Amino acid sequence: MGTSADRPAIAFAFEHVRQRSVHLAEPLSPEDCCAQSMPDASPVKWHLAHTTWFFETFILEPRENGFQPFHPAFRVLFNSYYNGVGDKHPRPRRGLLTRPALHEVLAYRADVDRRIVRLLGERRGDAELAALVELGLQHEQQHQELLLTDVKHLLAQNPIFPAYLEAPLPASSPVEAPAWIEFDGGLAEIGHDGRGFAFDNELPRHRQYLAPFALASSLVNNADYLAFIEAGGYRDPSLWLSEGWDKVVSGELRHPLYWIEEDGHWREFTLHGVQALDPARPVTHVSLYEADAYARWRGARLPTEAEWEFAARDVAVACGELHPQAADGAGLAQMFGACWQWTTSSYAPYPGFAPAKGALGEYNGKFMINQYVLRGSSCATPHGHARASYRNFFPAGARWQFTGIRLAR
Repeated sequence: MGTSADRPAIAFAFEHVRQRSVHLAEPLSPEDCCAQSMPDASPVKWHLAHTTWFFETFILEPRENGFQPFHPAFRVLFNSYYNGVGDKHPRPRRGLLTRPALHEVLAYRADVDRRIVRLLGERRGDAELAALVELGLQHEQQHQELLLTDVKHLLAQNPIFPAYLEAPLPASSPVEAPAWIEFDGGLAEIGHDGRGFAFDNELPRHRQYLAPFALASSLVNNADYLAFIEAGGYRDPSLWLSEGWDKVVSGELRHPLYWIEEDGHWREFTLHGVQALDPARPVTHVSLYEADAYARWRGARLPTEAEWEFAARDVAVACGELHPQAADGAGLAQMFGACWQWTTSSYAPYPGFAPAKGALGEYNGKFMINQYVLRGSSCATPHGHARASYRNFFPAGARWQFTGIRLAR
């Protein structure tokens, strides 16, 4: 796409992120890329197309001289939830879009990529353009994580349990029991500090008082969660929030998603295929209901998002393999790069929050209802996409993301 002298720095970041999305799809067949396993998940092909739609719709259409869409129908087919843009294809029916074919979506990406890089070259020094491209890249990185978790859910529906990656997961070494790390609390600054990129839901930075608290030094691991199951944790209604207990009674919640019991032995479906349950690795793919019930069983609780952010303010961000790794090292471990960690905080606007104007203002604000905040990052989070102020959010029953448990008291 040209030499380094032809392009501003943002173009290099653009190419890197865009190429990674295509790379993530390479282990998959065209059939894998078209299927949709549930309404909350999207086909790989749709992720590849929607992230391209974002750049075409919000950047090329208002700025490119003589703009023409790659295909007029794509404006509806690959719109996710932007009502200000126009009509949308129903989310639960994305898997029925056998056309355009995968090769046509890849051609769509290549065309838009070429035009974005050309526009960046023509408009060097355009800070507004660079900021919008950066937003698009951060948006695409979110979809890279969703792509992996959606693929995992898809492959888990197949009775032969195909692996996304053929290499087996190495067994972990035994780990020490987590310690309690104490924090004095006090008046804390919460929210993005202005260094680097932030989504609007991380703003504005504000003060919040925290009473003294403690966090577990590591995430709850499989061995500890198995002890909860074997002690009757899923049979004791006193441990569960009412809505969660209803799901236990209905049979929806019996153990973490992707756990498989055969002849008294537990295994786990991973992106590496079915593996023996590793006792030292973090338990993952649990709902808020399960996380809360486990915490009650342990005589503890889940942290608030402000407590979590205050504790993580000086913790280095880490990335790992595509399955949560066991705790390693002293101090607060696994704050990043293992599992998203449930908090007791409802997803709500910070004091003074104001969404962006226009359709881009629909990005976060309109979802601030009936969801809970998760903090940290997961093993599927792209490198460079995590920070202490990042606010992820899902409904209390969501389990297909890499969600885990950190205890507080």
